[in-house]
Amino acid sequence: MKITFLLTTADAMGGTERVVFTLADLLARKHQVEVLSIFKTSSERFFTAGDTFQVRYLVDNTGPEPRPVRPSDQPQSLFSGLAALPSEVVDPAWEGMFNRLSDVELRTHLATTDTDAVIATTPSLMALLTRFAPEHILRLAQEHRVSELRGPSGAPLMTCAPLLDAMVALTEPTRVWFAESLGDAAPLLATIGNPQPEGFRPRSSGESRTILTAGRLVAEKQIDHAIRAFAAVADRHPDWSLRILGDGPKAKPLRQLAIELGIRDQVQFLGSTQDMPEEFAKASLSLMTSRNEAFPLVLMESLGSGVPVVSYACPNGPGEIITDGVDGTLVPVDDLDGLTAALDDLMGDSAKRRAFGEAGIRNIQRFSAEKITAQWHGLLESLEQDRRSGVREGQRAARMLTLAAVNAGGGPTPASKPAAALGVRHLDQKAQEVRLEALHDGSIVRAGGQICRVDDELFPFELMQANLDLVVDLATELGIPYVYTRTRLLRHSVAIAAEYQKKFISALVERYRDRPVYAALLNKRGAVSATSLASLLNPDSLQELPGLRLFEPVVTRSRTIRLGEVYGCTVAFWKQEITTELDPETGEEGAELSDTVVITGGTVFGPDLPLAALQRPATVRLGDKDYTTIEAFTVSLLDDVDFPVDAVYTWVNDQDPAWNERRNEALRARGEDTSESSGHAARFRDREELRYSLRSLDMYAPWIRTIYLVTDDQTPSWLDTAHPRVRVVSHREIFGDTGKLPTFNSHAIESRLHRIPGVSEHILYLNDDVFFGRPIKPEAFFSGVGEPKVFRSQTTVPPLPADDTEERFFAAAKNNRELVHQAFGRYVSNTYLHTPHPLLRSVLEELEQRFPEQVAATAAAQFRSPTDLAIPSSLHHSYALAAGKAVPGTIASGFVNIGLREQHPKLNALLSKRAQDVFCLNDFHDGDVSEEEQAEILTVFLASYFPTPSQFESNSVRNSRYV
Repeated sequence: MKITFLLTTADAMGGTERVVFTLADLLARKHQVEVLSIFKTSSERFFTAGDTFQVRYLVDNTGPEPRPVRPSDQPQSLFSGLAALPSEVVDPAWEGMFNRLSDVELRTHLATTDTDAVIATTPSLMALLTRFAPEHILRLAQEHRVSELRGPSGAPLMTCAPLLDAMVALTEPTRVWFAESLGDAAPLLATIGNPQPEGFRPRSSGESRTILTAGRLVAEKQIDHAIRAFAAVADRHPDWSLRILGDGPKAKPLRQLAIELGIRDQVQFLGSTQDMPEEFAKASLSLMTSRNEAFPLVLMESLGSGVPVVSYACPNGPGEIITDGVDGTLVPVDDLDGLTAALDDLMGDSAKRRAFGEAGIRNIQRFSAEKITAQWHGLLESLEQDRRSGVREGQRAARMLTLAAVNAGGGPTPASKPAAALGVRHLDQKAQEVRLEALHDGSIVRAGGQICRVDDELFPFELMQANLDLVVDLATELGIPYVYTRTRLLRHSVAIAAEYQKKFISALVERYRDRPVYAALLNKRGAVSATSLASLLNPDSLQELPGLRLFEPVVTRSRTIRLGEVYGCTVAFWKQEITTELDPETGEEGAELSDTVVITGGTVFGPDLPLAALQRPATVRLGDKDYTTIEAFTVSLLDDVDFPVDAVYTWVNDQDPAWNERRNEALRARGEDTSESSGHAARFRDREELRYSLRSLDMYAPWIRTIYLVTDDQTPSWLDTAHPRVRVVSHREIFGDTGKLPTFNSHAIESRLHRIPGVSEHILYLNDDVFFGRPIKPEAFFSGVGEPKVFRSQTTVPPLPADDTEERFFAAAKNNRELVHQAFGRYVSNTYLHTPHPLLRSVLEELEQRFPEQVAATAAAQFRSPTDLAIPSSLHHSYALAAGKAVPGTIASGFVNIGLREQHPKLNALLSKRAQDVFCLNDFHDGDVSEEEQAEILTVFLASYFPTPSQFESNSVRNSRYV
């Protein structure tokens, strides 16, 4: 097979050019290969080619005027005139280098070429290839950047990819993005990484005191971050130096920055070189600070030389190449403090550097030339077989039909059907999305198949109200009457008379033309059947529309949280139904207007609403804003929780020397070893779970009134204790003259919670390892008349008496059971889920009054004892159920023991699906995962699940907003 790689210019010093030359050399061992460069821009190429493949050019730009490389008798004025005209195919917004002369030369070349397959290497080249290549040629494209973030230059990816035979992505996230965006119009999609260059590669000894960062000195590479991070640790490591490899327009300001930071003597600017392996072999560490890298070769060079990497975890390549914590360290993009800390850590730990370096040499073999070449051979052979068998023509014809149907507004593909069903062309939507990405320059990105506003500070309940305001503000501006309607759902709903539908949608199109606002089409059942950018709706094609759901998708900078249609505002277009009845006297049918209207999506009173009810206006207050509604939606329903609910946490800082000394003194007084005791360290271990639990509360349960933190006179350094919703409570306040202080027994502390001054009757008690996993209402925990809901687990309590040899929590469960049996003659067989525990303060008080000796004994036990009661997590629930003061409930709950490696896959499921209302991350002292690894796992997971600091953290953005 003859294969042609298509480059814009083969002369440049770029990652794409380097990869193409490497891959061409590898494939040339089995195929005939050439590199076809549209432009010749230099008399010498930066990367030299061997004799295994040929490099050819079409347009020579090295002279005073551009002209074809092929011999021609035409006058130079003709070539200059063509070069002055824009390309017929490539929009200057995509890439500015192409012109009418390059169009002519490529079309001429492809018309007579004997090549079997052409591989385009940029979106613009893909557009040219699909326009000019003869039908018999296999058309492939290799995407060398992060397609999702391309902006205007990526427009051809949507319009031209269906015309290809195969699209090759460097990373799996990009391949998935193509699959989501193109649906059934997608060509064959493959993920093939870049190959590691072959040949001898010198290895780093790991003993030098040199850090290397390599790349074009341009803004996107953020080399200034590398300099600033190094400057922050240079004084602690005076024998280390930073070497910067590369050229570019930022060279001068970067040199000046090194001088200003006082590290001029420790920073070396090396310029460009082809001897990358040799340079990496001289280093012991490498840094990569780009904000955007598809598949950075410098990381492969580094790991291949045994040099560990500290890199920003930018999309998409670093995470595909580096195994975090094994051969390098990944740091959130633009987290300069994190970059500095990671750099400092590896600079000061030679053993860790060596271990990372050895792991990198092993791990990078998955991108060996042999393995990557085999993947390319397999892809090309499969395409060639399809061409010979005729399958290829059928596949292409099917895609063309799909594309034609999509453009006609009725395409069947999953990705395009939503837009098409609203009368919107799929490719028009993609082009509009690309325009909005470019217009907002980084504040709008593609995620989950849609473009989203980047916002770390807008939480679900706030976004739901913001989406409500998208509707209400527009209706108010237009003078259109609306009614805020109550439903059983979290999201908001509004009803508007159908007579205003066209006026509302027409204004919607104009108002949100430059914002990523989507409209989901609703059928009569209120289900979503189609989705489009609101600005592309056609009011004339949406007659008799039951309703819309309007929403502006939001995604965090980390891309770990995306809030989309489920948080949108439903707009129901209502009208009076016409009913027909047969007149018994005349036998004629008569028509009359119904006295009820149907509200799409329903209300708390069902889908049918009396017309008379709509004529009784009222207002409802949400947050700090009033909305128009009707009287029926302002009444308190039987299941409404309209009473205050407080959250109570118990917390300890096990790293506090004073606390540890108090604990050891108490152990010595008992004659126990201070290293091992019933107060095992796992119960006191602080990995900042409380910080993230409060983030979960702020994000998903903002209806909590006051947060009480019960501690042994300890306060987290990050907590804003002056926040009006936070109260730190000392053990001394709740124990008074009862029990025994200091105490290191969580059962004892929990026995005093009802004594917290000012705490409400309705309490949610949380350990700091319990988290809210998604938006939830207080009705999930309490009935409207105030009864707590009890969540039984599948774990049973063995039907034997408590003894001194078993785990203390089982002993406490058995002690609880005996008291319930004693009081009610009922036996408890199951424990309760690890969730926020709904409690009644009055029941806690009643337990102390009814079982004074047992509760007092629990409060007096400084460490866990066989006689303990587990009151808020178990006894309260069983007692309240038996007394008719609680009701059984259900909740979507997850539990992961992070101390057991076999349970770690559950973390991925929690993070990716976010399907649990609440979850607990616990650990047992007999697990098989070290404390250090557990801490690392928790740090990564919790920061991904809850990336935004809460309003309760001092000096956070939300803190400054709410305090």
